[in-house]
Amino acid sequence: MLVHTTPARHKTALLDTVDSPEDIREMPIPELEKLAQEIRIALIESVSQTGGHLGPSLGVVELTLALHYVFDTPRDRLIWDVGHQAYAHKMITGRRKNFHTLRQYQGLSGFPKISESEYDAFETGHSSTSISAALGMTIAKDLMQDKGRAIAVIGDGSMTAGMAFEALNQAGHLDKNLIVILNDNEMSISPNVGALSSFLSRKLTGRTMRRLKDHLVERLGQLSNVGENILTVLKKSEESFKSFFTPGMLFEALKFDYIGPLPGHNLADLIDTFETVRDTIQGPALIHVLTTKGKGYEPAEKNPGAFHGIGPFDIYSGKKIGSEKKQLTYTDAFGDAITRIGGTNEKVVAISAAMVAGTGLSGFADAYPERFFDVGIAEQHAVTFAAGLAKEGLHPVVAVYSTFFQRAYDQIIHDVCIPNLPVTLAIDRAGVVGADGPTHHGVFDISFLRIIPNMLLMAPKDQRELQHMLYTAINHQGPSAIRYPRGAGEDVELASRFEELEIGKGELLCEGDDILLIPVGNRVHPALRAAAGLEKLGIHAAVINPRFIKPLDRELICYWAVKTGRIVTIEDNARQGGFGSAVLELLSRCGLSGVKTKLLAHPDRFIEQGPQKTLWRNSSVNSVSITEAALQLMKEG
Repeated sequence: MLVHTTPARHKTALLDTVDSPEDIREMPIPELEKLAQEIRIALIESVSQTGGHLGPSLGVVELTLALHYVFDTPRDRLIWDVGHQAYAHKMITGRRKNFHTLRQYQGLSGFPKISESEYDAFETGHSSTSISAALGMTIAKDLMQDKGRAIAVIGDGSMTAGMAFEALNQAGHLDKNLIVILNDNEMSISPNVGALSSFLSRKLTGRTMRRLKDHLVERLGQLSNVGENILTVLKKSEESFKSFFTPGMLFEALKFDYIGPLPGHNLADLIDTFETVRDTIQGPALIHVLTTKGKGYEPAEKNPGAFHGIGPFDIYSGKKIGSEKKQLTYTDAFGDAITRIGGTNEKVVAISAAMVAGTGLSGFADAYPERFFDVGIAEQHAVTFAAGLAKEGLHPVVAVYSTFFQRAYDQIIHDVCIPNLPVTLAIDRAGVVGADGPTHHGVFDISFLRIIPNMLLMAPKDQRELQHMLYTAINHQGPSAIRYPRGAGEDVELASRFEELEIGKGELLCEGDDILLIPVGNRVHPALRAAAGLEKLGIHAAVINPRFIKPLDRELICYWAVKTGRIVTIEDNARQGGFGSAVLELLSRCGLSGVKTKLLAHPDRFIEQGPQKTLWRNSSVNSVSITEAALQLMKEG
């Protein structure tokens, strides 16, 4: 039954008594079912205020309760793949009273976090790591003679990644008591794609399976000796019968005991199955559970993609709360540009890794379906697949969030840059991203990309410049990358026509004799505001928009470095090996060691969750901090 709730706080008689899994283990099934309903109401009410990953968490409420009911957590390690479905888990493991701080600055993390609770067995945020981690814990417990178990909960979307199968392969070989729960809701963020997803969707309920089996037995029994012989074989190999009609054959081939598919919202069935597996099965087991993303909240069930991750929303309508005027985002500008470029250049193809809407590729996918590919959660494959396309004369654009490109680093170097192939990396969510926190901030891409030979690396100051950079990249006969931030940019109009930028040439935005500000990407406009403030104090600052992080505009930067004698670099990236480091290297090569410098960037630590403006302020890369840094450098002589 769908939850029909109001914004008012509901009484949660059972939930208010639950501070740890111990509090639920003596509850009868009817009370657990009531608790599940209360948790759903509490989740909807809370996430409507804070935003978050509502759909995934609503889909696993019963699964969460059943796991904690049966297994001895935290001694038994429960590992949530990705972790955005762990809200109910957080609520019943001592964090109910602080749940209103979810994803807020200095509040609860939106993902499992080891430092937050002993029940968070593993730090998660990226997909497909749970089975590897759980296997490692299983082996460690075995070596240390600890009887505790490890249970990995992985979604069908995450199961498309190669890392999951690498872990399954080793687990089957080692034959240890690992338990894997396959949470199958046919969704990751975008709907799942690929042959594996289709295979996992071949589901039969227990009732249907029994009816089919009974019918087959009856028909074979009516035959002569041939039928009896077949029936004897089937009775001796009942698992083979089941595997023929379900995904079980895949996991059985990997030497896992396969159980399922099970209805994922029936607490009695889940608890009974988990207890049976816990007490009777030796070796690795995979339990296939069918759930509904957004379960219990009608808007989320009808539109699970929108409620995968959502900002504050109105509970009655399910509509997002915010200004009516939608600001143009960098992602919007990218989507507009690639769709328009694709209309005139048939060699352009686009690739997504299960983030079609999130990366702005929906328009391209609709307009040119034969040139669009969603590879699922498989960033490594996406990059090498793009290399293969490029080798045969196409120009692929791979659109992925900065934090997820980290998963394909070897492929970028080995398969794209060494052969110098024309592949463009569209790096969305570069810089700090906000409430998703350290697992999702894109603050390392400048550092890990600029060191690769053959790589052309750009960062736009606004959405329109992003469009020109994409056009430039697609016309470049080699690897290229464009990094751009999450969310809205400046108040600019989209380009009416695209311009090809001169490779390695920046632009002088302001002249000034006292100090040089070199901001990159989304830090250009804050630097311009700082320059305007410095002007009022009688300090004349030159401002360069480098456009190209690699190669740098040597002539432009060195001229103004000599003229001013002072440089402040500003970037939404880690300081180590970042843009500022590139400028220092350039000054060294040019023999300009006497130029005074100050590098503004994120410090050598993982950046916490919080509003982007707060995080920029904390890392001293906002306008006020740029002004203060310039004044300090001026005082130093």
